[in-house]
Amino acid sequence: MTRPSAIAASALPAGAFRTHARVRFGDCDPAGIVFFPNWFVMANAAIEDLFQHRLGIDFHALHAERGIGTGFVHASASFMRPGLMGDDVILTPLIRRVGGASYAFDLHIHRGEEELVRLDLVTATTHLASRTSLPIPPDLRAALLRYQAECGAPASQETPA
Repeated sequence: MTRPSAIAASALPAGAFRTHARVRFGDCDPAGIVFFPNWFVMANAAIEDLFQHRLGIDFHALHAERGIGTGFVHASASFMRPGLMGDDVILTPLIRRVGGASYAFDLHIHRGEEELVRLDLVTATTHLASRTSLPIPPDLRAALLRYQAECGAPASQETPA
């Protein structure tokens, strides 16, 4: 496996959504370094913020009212530098692919210009009542593709199955 090279925060697309988090005492191990699963907790919060503030979709209503789940079916991380208690970090999700019932993105986490972590995440849409795969709803698909285009990435869309 090839480890990705760190990317400076300023090298990410200017049109990308960014949200901030502070590394808290409870996020860290006894050495004061972010305990690795907590990066995924912060990433999920950033995704909820992306839905609310940039995609215009109420993440909680999508789940609770519409019965549509957005669970990770793949999650991996490349750790480049340790995050430390007290750090202010910037989380930047970038859509990589929109498929029939899943979408993939890279989530970059920076402290200033320095990339600390990059998460490779694939999310599948599901019908929560039956726990079965569900095509991405048209409003979510349109919002994801619009955001991807606003970031300057070519819209990568697979034909829904």
